Amino acid sequence: MVTEITQGVKVSIETEYQPVYSSPSQYHYVFTYRVLIENQSENTIQLLRRHWHIHDAALRPREVEGEGVVGQQPVLEPGQSHQYVSGCNLKSGIGKMSGTYLMERLVDGYRFQVIIPQFSLVAPFKLN
Repeated sequence: MVTEITQGVKVSIETEYQPVYSSPSQYHYVFTYRVLIENQSENTIQLLRRHWHIHDAALRPREVEGEGVVGQQPVLEPGQSHQYVSGCNLKSGIGKMSGTYLMERLVDGYRFQVIIPQFSLVAPFKLN
């Protein structure tokens, strides 16, 4: 698990290779990642946008940007958390992801970036 805290917002990520959905002979490797976002600040915040940087050893880096996460723009009161699971396909079986969330402090509309820590995506048999 990797973790990063930015302005009182803690982001933790766990990854898992999905062999059932992958087809290495066709250069198709599927990974899931579970994200836990915890509001450790004193303010209510809302997640507005996400911006991902995806690096696949076989391809040029790509970016994914959009509203919310998995169709939601969660509001987190102090002490609350939000968890979701998403996925990523790679051609090489080796890669990494990182990025940012755009958050808004609801009391005054202040917007700020929260760092999504870099994490690895590696098919277990690629390590040998």
